[in-house]
Amino acid sequence: MTRNPHFKHNVKAQMAKMNKRYPGTNILSGSSGTVPLTDEDTDSEYYGTVSVGTPAQNFKLVFDTGSSDIWFPSRTCTTVGCQTHAQFDSSQSSTFKEDGRSWQISYGDDSTASGILGTDVVSVGGISVPQTIGLATDESAEFGSSPSDGLFGLGFDTIESVSGVKTFMDNAIAAGVLSQPVVSVFLPSLRRNGGIGGEYVFGDIDSIKFDGSLTYIPVTKQGYWQVAIGDISVGGKSLGQSSEGVIDTGTTLIIVSDAAAQAIHNGIQGSKNDPQKGWLVPCSLASSTDNISFTMSGTPFNVAMADLAYEDIGDGSGLCFSGVQGGRNDLWILGDVFIKNNYCVFEQSSSPRIGIAPLKY
Repeated sequence: MTRNPHFKHNVKAQMAKMNKRYPGTNILSGSSGTVPLTDEDTDSEYYGTVSVGTPAQNFKLVFDTGSSDIWFPSRTCTTVGCQTHAQFDSSQSSTFKEDGRSWQISYGDDSTASGILGTDVVSVGGISVPQTIGLATDESAEFGSSPSDGLFGLGFDTIESVSGVKTFMDNAIAAGVLSQPVVSVFLPSLRRNGGIGGEYVFGDIDSIKFDGSLTYIPVTKQGYWQVAIGDISVGGKSLGQSSEGVIDTGTTLIIVSDAAAQAIHNGIQGSKNDPQKGWLVPCSLASSTDNISFTMSGTPFNVAMADLAYEDIGDGSGLCFSGVQGGRNDLWILGDVFIKNNYCVFEQSSSPRIGIAPLKY
């Protein structure tokens, strides 16, 4: 075969051809998409709008690095947890394909959901790929009080509820629709900026959101976004506490071991461990200018001590639920209390890592 000497590559034309051949695929060169967030109930939950199907049906989903499934209610769901939320009508989408497999998932708060799988076009911030989705036909009552319709998992495919299912990021990276294999997260703080301007950026990094440069922390185990936490400090004083942990956008608080929680609260005058309510701190801590820090890859990352005064317990005692709790004696969780102090970039490269830098408010 003789090569045509006049041939010229036309990448854009090839991408257009692929888009036409496979409806619902949106292959762009070097693209990214931004999803604005709603900060709900004093930083307890953040959700953004995700479009599914053709024509698009919109859902308010929580982006969760601590799970990997994408799911929301099906039109056929009749449980209380489903009835207060948007429900997907597969019969109204020309790009929907049945899968037939069942799925079920449970979370750390004992909430559960289950249903059937299907495939359809999923779009976040304009980034669209065909994606396996979970259509819930049964949801536990806990979901009924949530303002969000479901979850958008950003963990690795090894923790998908059904083996072999690829995550949205797997598919977006494989399709070449992202300029970088990253999801960048800015969770706003009601205390610090009124809870506005939150965003997930798929495929890019919003450098105006943080101070200095990102420090990259290697992922030690894929499934969750697991990292090594080398130490905790309070007011610059090391507590000598370390563990493996996960950075989890789907968990509100910071959850550490009982020993680490005790060590942290020992440095907070007036704190107490209530057998029913967990760790409590004086609500006056909200005016503190001190920090606690979590050291990863030799770099300390601060959490404002004020954020430990999470929510007034409401009995007139002047005590608040603490933003740090115990009970995780194996794998610590750095949830939203950590992330709303630090910009986090989840990089799903051949050697996955998390870039972290202090937020610029």
